[in-house]
Amino acid sequence: MKSLILASGFGTRLYPLTLTKAKALLEYKGKASISHIVDKIPQNIDILVNINKKFEADFRRWQDTIGRAVTLCVEPVFTEEQAFGAVGSLDYWIRAENITDDLLVIASDNYFELDLSQFIAAYNGRNTLVAVYDIGDKSKASQYGVVQLDGCKIAGFEEKPAQPKSSLIAVACYILPPRIFPLLFQCCAQRKRDNLGDLIAYLIETDEVHAYIFSELWFDIGSIEVYQSLQ
Repeated sequence: MKSLILASGFGTRLYPLTLTKAKALLEYKGKASISHIVDKIPQNIDILVNINKKFEADFRRWQDTIGRAVTLCVEPVFTEEQAFGAVGSLDYWIRAENITDDLLVIASDNYFELDLSQFIAAYNGRNTLVAVYDIGDKSKASQYGVVQLDGCKIAGFEEKPAQPKSSLIAVACYILPPRIFPLLFQCCAQRKRDNLGDLIAYLIETDEVHAYIFSELWFDIGSIEVYQSLQ
């Protein structure tokens, strides 16, 4: 298994904080938010981090401080307009790095206390596994990708629905088996490049996707209001 932490976004919803600093390098509890993710990934799993050219120097300085081998995958983009999108980045790096292993994918703006070893142990080696969190309030769920379950299987997915059918949300922490990479490429070719939720919606139409429900602390550092509330 390999892991890919998605950190190439420009964090426009966090402006002005992210005009000169990558969202993944914003600090929480005394260190960069991405460092919390790195700390949770088992030592036997290689870590790739996709970044953009604008913040490359900052990430290289961060790389020297973490005490663990991390490969920085630099996308040739400097602006939001040039960005590949989250699914586009997956497409690009799976091809560029010739990844044929199971792939643990985590968005860098997640903070979670989920035990990744347990998450990985729940993966059956065949079906995409998605971390799912019960936010406990359907009205709050409307800000996220909402899932409906049939046992352990994700039977429905809606991105930011006005009237959510459940309070279960898909967290941007997945394990993708290599057999679904062609489906990911197809999804990307259909211009569904920006949101990871588009990939999950596409996969449940064409394949079986499983959920791993966790209850440990989680939040999405997606807006300046959320980030400032954490300080």
